[in-house]
Amino acid sequence: MKIKTIELKASAFNKNDFPRWDVPEISFLGRSNVGKSSLINTLTGRKNIARISSTPGKTRGLYFYLLNDKICFVDLPGYGYAKVSKTERQRWAPLIEEYLSVRPNLAICIHLVDCRHAPSEDDRLMAAWLRHHQVATLTVATKADKLSRSAAAKQTAMIRKELELDQESILLPFSARTGSGRDQLWQAIAASLSR
Repeated sequence: MKIKTIELKASAFNKNDFPRWDVPEISFLGRSNVGKSSLINTLTGRKNIARISSTPGKTRGLYFYLLNDKICFVDLPGYGYAKVSKTERQRWAPLIEEYLSVRPNLAICIHLVDCRHAPSEDDRLMAAWLRHHQVATLTVATKADKLSRSAAAKQTAMIRKELELDQESILLPFSARTGSGRDQLWQAIAASLSR
């Protein structure tokens, strides 16, 4: 998809901040430092739409980006080892859960994991939570350029097993550095919007 316009429409720190519209939303969720901002920037063809930081946990609310006045990317706070207070992380959890479980606009959740490592306990819990709540999910293995093709194939097979993804579940390798996987991810997003 060619992105002609992109605009930050809302920064949500409670459910009352969620936009009231009928725009389909694609959410992005993953461990802090998994490459979520880089992936969003690569998909949109922009360098700094989503802020990239060397300090995990910079995303502290839900950020709604309207693309071409047609679809919305929703950047969710990272989970895991974010260098923020426990109180702050506990405040995020109900907001994220409410968004993912009841938001009627949500077309699909893009769950990001680092292809170089086995999924963390948080990754496994999140995959199980999404499955339990029947949230349409597409899993993306980021930083694929860091591995050889054979190593990446082994890692994605292991990730599929660890996250208990069935063979129908999509698991895409992706590299923000090279752009590998970008077209396939856009195709999967387009397919989710046409359902």
